[in-house]
Amino acid sequence: MDAKTAPYSASELTTPEVRHLAWVCQAPQLLQSPLTFEPGRFLPDDVTEKIQAWDHNPQTAPPLLREPPQKRLGFYFERLYRVLLEDLLGWEVLLQNQQIQSNGRTIGELDFVVHNRNEDRIEHHEIAIKYYLGVPEHSGRTLWYGPNARDRLDLKADRMLRLQSQRTTLPEARALLADMGIKEPVMPRIFMPGYLFYPTGTQVSAPQSVPANHLRGQWCYLSQVESSDLPGWVLLNKPHWIGPWRQYESPAPDAVNAALATIERAEIPLLFAKLKQNSVTGLWQETNRLFVVPDSWPG
Repeated sequence: MDAKTAPYSASELTTPEVRHLAWVCQAPQLLQSPLTFEPGRFLPDDVTEKIQAWDHNPQTAPPLLREPPQKRLGFYFERLYRVLLEDLLGWEVLLQNQQIQSNGRTIGELDFVVHNRNEDRIEHHEIAIKYYLGVPEHSGRTLWYGPNARDRLDLKADRMLRLQSQRTTLPEARALLADMGIKEPVMPRIFMPGYLFYPTGTQVSAPQSVPANHLRGQWCYLSQVESSDLPGWVLLNKPHWIGPWRQYESPAPDAVNAALATIERAEIPLLFAKLKQNSVTGLWQETNRLFVVPDSWPG
């Protein structure tokens, strides 16, 4: 955690949107590269006071942060990232989700083009928030799949490094930027926080490209779930996959059992948080995360 964000913990914040934003500011990433963007290097000295003020009085938070979160996690993550850039760093967003066209056909998109005012340069940021589950193969290697099993960490990392982050080198992208008066080279940046979930009862190693301080959880098959494991668990719905979960009401076992039945019926993975109650405040706070997947996963 960067020194500028160390005085508070995201888990201490009571307003969900502010807690999510604080997590985005602090979260370790899943890709270590010279292109990796680290917000903590640029956060202002008053970031703690600003975030705590928004938490105590949400009506003073930026309008974008006060809007109801989108259903799709990626869209909501982009919104949080824009608030980070504009309202915490004070940078100007020049383009967002800008399509690149060639002969009437879309050949790519730029997530963010921003003016880094700290270093007075134009940067292209490609961002993603990711959750990967490690699956050991018979060959001895481990493949890290997204919950839907269509996404994979090694493929996404390669795509981010070799394709997405390099799109401003395309002639069509350079022409687009030149039309905006941007003629100097644009520095590519990658921002990809998230979690790696390790299989219960099996030892696997994270890829070398993943920083050692990455956030961790566990995963198991539905048939491996024991009833003795369930006390303290709650289902995490999006957008609360972002940031640590907290609640004052006791976890409801019936809700967890219903979620497990959904996994079996719909054959979809679901994410749970393990909570522990603070004996002083009575607050239940997240201590661990677990994906439960159908026995047919990843297919």
